[in-house]
Amino acid sequence: MQNRYEIATMDGDGIGPEVCQAAIRILKEACGASLLNFTAHEGGAGLYQRTGEVLPEDSFDACKAADAMLHGAAGLPGVTYPDGTEAGNDLHLQLRFRLDLFANVRPIRLYRGVKSVLADWQPGQIDYVIIRENTEGLYASRGAGVNLRGELVTDTLVMTRKGVERIARFAFDLARQRKGAPRDGRHRVTVCDKANILKTYAYFRAVCDEVALGYPDVEIDHAYVDAITVHMLKRPDFYDVIVAENMFGDIISDLGAGTVGGLGMAPSGELGLDHALFQGSHGSAPDIAGQDVASPIATVLSGAMMLRWLGDRHADTRLSAAAVRVETAVERVLAEGRVVPRDQGGMARCSEVTEEICRQLR
Repeated sequence: MQNRYEIATMDGDGIGPEVCQAAIRILKEACGASLLNFTAHEGGAGLYQRTGEVLPEDSFDACKAADAMLHGAAGLPGVTYPDGTEAGNDLHLQLRFRLDLFANVRPIRLYRGVKSVLADWQPGQIDYVIIRENTEGLYASRGAGVNLRGELVTDTLVMTRKGVERIARFAFDLARQRKGAPRDGRHRVTVCDKANILKTYAYFRAVCDEVALGYPDVEIDHAYVDAITVHMLKRPDFYDVIVAENMFGDIISDLGAGTVGGLGMAPSGELGLDHALFQGSHGSAPDIAGQDVASPIATVLSGAMMLRWLGDRHADTRLSAAAVRVETAVERVLAEGRVVPRDQGGMARCSEVTEEICRQLR
């Protein structure tokens, strides 16, 4: 247990500064003024426009040295590399690959006060976690694909035994810690793949099945990626933990977010053995930047995930308790319905939502 934890922050682009600063204020309220030390660093598409760098080396070094990272959103339309890929996205991709943040954790939970687009589903009935392998899969071709004379283009889907084994173990370990699926209370890991068509996904499934043998107390389930998009809508209470390759995990986690209020209610954490980065799952929404209308909730809940990760890592119950307080305060604000973010049908500004969460914490 430490007396003080160093948190490297990057506001990023678009609404990033608003939601990141809102989260910092709420985390300070929850933890006190001295437990967390936030230091700001530059990175993102706006920086790339000014300097030609998305992630300066001094910012990377600060992130690497920090106890955890908390970021706003990154990316701006039209700000691309010469190959057409978005420059802003490369901020977090560089951190993922250079710091080996192999597990992308995306909780899908329906909070009280939020109405699901799925008819008749209530809070407590949708509560699962999508674990996305974060450093391999199709996205491992980032910057390395082939464009031959503008006539033939290829990207390679990459999987290794080490990569699949460790993400599978992460998923099964998490399932052991959770309460089980809302439908039946069973600890369950669903392996999402396309094993019926592609050898890479058949390999992913086979290695997950091998890992499952070491977890007789956790049920293993299988779903093809096309089928799971239906099941996540028709029987979301069946799921406890879902594990998937990088691209598939990216896609289905946004679908899951859509069932619990949208990306504004979707936190995420990118975890490695020694480092972790936390940010909302949404983009930078430059069309509403600087207007004080963005919802900070996804970033705030990502901050709560950060507190829980730090608390577990350092056996610090102060941080774990603060994480629960933040999540409880967010849910109370949503459930009371007086201060409702605009993405949930209300008219509250980012600053008003932030102040109301702080008031609940006080």
